[in-house]
Amino acid sequence: MTRNGPVLVIEAGRTERHYWRDLWGYRELFFFLAWRDILVRYKQAVIGVAWSVIRPLLTMAIFTFVFGKLAKLPADGVPYPILVFAALLPWQFMSTAVGEGSNSLIQNANIISKVYFPRVIVPMSAVMVSLVDFLISLVLLSGLVVWYRWWPDWSILALPLILLLAMAVSVGFILWLAALNVRYRDFRYVVPFMIQVGLFISPVGFSSAIVPEEWRLLYSLNPVVGVIDGFRWALLGGAGDIYWPSVVLSALISAVILVSGLRYFRHTERTFADVI
Repeated sequence: MTRNGPVLVIEAGRTERHYWRDLWGYRELFFFLAWRDILVRYKQAVIGVAWSVIRPLLTMAIFTFVFGKLAKLPADGVPYPILVFAALLPWQFMSTAVGEGSNSLIQNANIISKVYFPRVIVPMSAVMVSLVDFLISLVLLSGLVVWYRWWPDWSILALPLILLLAMAVSVGFILWLAALNVRYRDFRYVVPFMIQVGLFISPVGFSSAIVPEEWRLLYSLNPVVGVIDGFRWALLGGAGDIYWPSVVLSALISAVILVSGLRYFRHTERTFADVI
């Protein structure tokens, strides 16, 4: 203790004994990195916040035209634009978080190689940018709900829990990919491809109800499926019959990815400063 307050002591083995205590102690660094990323995203972009509005609206329009007008896929009695937009909310949150978080350690190499702090703070702070995009898109969805007069019911109370599930999926993948990206730089090319493929194998532009019943559980091995189904059920007033095994399976798989990702990240964290 000094006149200016407590002093953080760095000693051999401290990262193992006091890691989670240090994580709380460095919470201000977490908020600083998150705020910095948000400012960079919206201040240095040519159209700033408008891009967070234009992108989901364009995607919604394209998916509505292709899957709703041309393919004429069923929408469970819900206006097709709302069906698509309710799925875009979790998808854009997760894809943006994974895309930003997987490269976060490389982008902050100067800090990581010079200063001690729990490295998990860096990829976790990248999730905050996606959360801001999510809130903006949620306001847009509210406008669509008013326009189409499609009001949610009591099921919207489950939205925070489904959002936590989406965050668990995102953080799990981020921890794995961020750590792998430090050791194998080729992953920076793999991640965008994975996100692109994930968009088409997840029920973003269509309802997962079109999947044949005998394949439904197998299709739900994609943890994003349960997240999207949960968001639609919560936001669209419980419209349609939700396939609960999909949500349960998504929660279980997300827990496995999150725990294993955290273990792998912690196992490789001590080498980041040497190889980054």
